[in-house]
Amino acid sequence: MPVHPDAQKFLDLTAGAPPLDTQSADQNRADLTKAVPLTGDRQDLTKVENRVIAGIPVRIYIPFDGPSPSPAFLYFHGGGWTIGDLELADTTVRDIAAAAGAIGISVDYRLAPESPFPAALDDVLTVTKTVLSGESGLDVDTDRVAVAGDSAGGNLAAVVSQKLRGHQPRLIHQVLIYPATDLTTMETASHREFADEHFLTRRDLQYFYANYVGESDSSEPRLSPALQPDLTDLPAATVITGECDPLRDEGEAYALAMSEAGNSVTAVRFKGQVHPFVYIGGVIEDANVARRLIGSQLKQAFESSMADTTAL
Repeated sequence: MPVHPDAQKFLDLTAGAPPLDTQSADQNRADLTKAVPLTGDRQDLTKVENRVIAGIPVRIYIPFDGPSPSPAFLYFHGGGWTIGDLELADTTVRDIAAAAGAIGISVDYRLAPESPFPAALDDVLTVTKTVLSGESGLDVDTDRVAVAGDSAGGNLAAVVSQKLRGHQPRLIHQVLIYPATDLTTMETASHREFADEHFLTRRDLQYFYANYVGESDSSEPRLSPALQPDLTDLPAATVITGECDPLRDEGEAYALAMSEAGNSVTAVRFKGQVHPFVYIGGVIEDANVARRLIGSQLKQAFESSMADTTAL
């Protein structure tokens, strides 16, 4: 299957980068800052500020001066639980917040290998619970809260959605962008076909998984949400995948499993796209399409929830 021309431009720009496991985590994080200009222009919002919620750093995106309280989504960035940060996700969260008409809360969770599992999960779960409880210090409508994340962040969003089943107020939506859902195997067709030369390599994934999993059991559902035997009663989901991404098949399999368990799921595959195309809005136009789609899905979820509440 052919790589999209925009994605090929991105692959050409990043060709020759050293394998992640040949450098320290700090070196890899420093190298990642070079990719920030590729993420596109920063959309102006009413307010963007760094804050702390429950002791955890976050960045708040408020796209409007409007009625309160407001719907909100928490965003968990990608980067293999090792190298991502708020800056890499900045333009993505700005665009989604604007399209959704909602407050965005991007969580600066602890990274591996310094802080392996379950540190990242603990951080995002703590912030999510604090927002749902109305104790975040933000003017959030706690009946209209969603979670979203890409790659490692998609993994975290999926696990948070599982962990908070039955919580009141409940999450109303989850957006999983090419999520890592099964850390026990790399034997899907997409893992085999795109193991090399499509940016995210099998070697990179092995590095990320080793850093995050540490001494834990990767088959535990808190690490591999696809291995959770009970997928009933989850928030409605939007799952985004790229055709030329090694994580494609496990993301789509998880979407299907959620649907078969009775959940509402919208799954969209972007043809010819590579990991992590949703970030690369300055080079890949489909990134901007995906951001608008995600925002639209969240806006619809928030409006439906408001309509349901009004009807009661």
